[in-house]
Amino acid sequence: MEAEKFTGPNAVPTSSGTKAKIDRAGPSGLGAARGRAAHLILDRPKIFEDPLAFRILGAETEAKLRSGLERLQTPARRSLRAFIAARSRYVEDELARAIERDVRQYVILGAGFDTFAYRNPFGETLARVFEVDHPSTQASKLRRLEKAAIPIPKSVTFVAVDFETQALSDALMRSGFRSDEPAFFSCLGVFRNLSLKAVLSVLTSVVASASAGSELVFSFPFEPSPLRRIFGPAYRAMINLAGRRIDFRAAYFDPSSLVSDLKRMGFVDAQILGPKEMNALYCAERADGLRVREPSGLLKARL
Repeated sequence: MEAEKFTGPNAVPTSSGTKAKIDRAGPSGLGAARGRAAHLILDRPKIFEDPLAFRILGAETEAKLRSGLERLQTPARRSLRAFIAARSRYVEDELARAIERDVRQYVILGAGFDTFAYRNPFGETLARVFEVDHPSTQASKLRRLEKAAIPIPKSVTFVAVDFETQALSDALMRSGFRSDEPAFFSCLGVFRNLSLKAVLSVLTSVVASASAGSELVFSFPFEPSPLRRIFGPAYRAMINLAGRRIDFRAAYFDPSSLVSDLKRMGFVDAQILGPKEMNALYCAERADGLRVREPSGLLKARL
């Protein structure tokens, strides 16, 4: 499908009109791991528990995190932490339901420093876990796993892909992925760092690679307001000139058209969870006020 016919994600140019180059081994994956770790020590009750989060971060990062807990209690950081916990919980809840339907392949797109494969509660029932990410990110993760003495199960396959320049479908086929068997795909915190072309490539690769009955859950940023689109590039340029690199949001989504766009691509069913739905699932009974307020959502689609 041609990019101009896909109305969901839209490119947001930099002030120079070109796409900013993303360091795919950069802070986004570590930020998610820090969010999961902070949730462990700050929030009661837990939405999601990742007992390996601190180990993969390392002792130095853990010390910095614990020494700055007050900074993590601002409204914005609490909201982001709630979103990180909720999206991880939702993905693993949906994976459990897929396994009940005899799905035996799990593909983590943009795996970053995700730890599911190393605390897998399903054992041999989940035969294969494919961790897909940029080669430099995977190299960093392997070093951290070794330093933390976290063993790598035989079920794990690392699939090195640069989503901006390589086809996911080709890499999956080379890795031993079974296209004749259903699979469960997750993609959290990834699309906000990719160009429109790369987002389309990932989605079409899932359609081309997976069999009927496969599912995909991904997180996505909502369409920014007009003011954010106008002033966002100038703000990013100012921050970058100051030497503080930030991730560039190259694509955003319009939830009102996203479901129909995905159906045109080949998905037979899709549903969106926004902050309201995530809060109803995971935050309704909380007394501490932890809520998802991020302008982001989750989408579950089925082939």
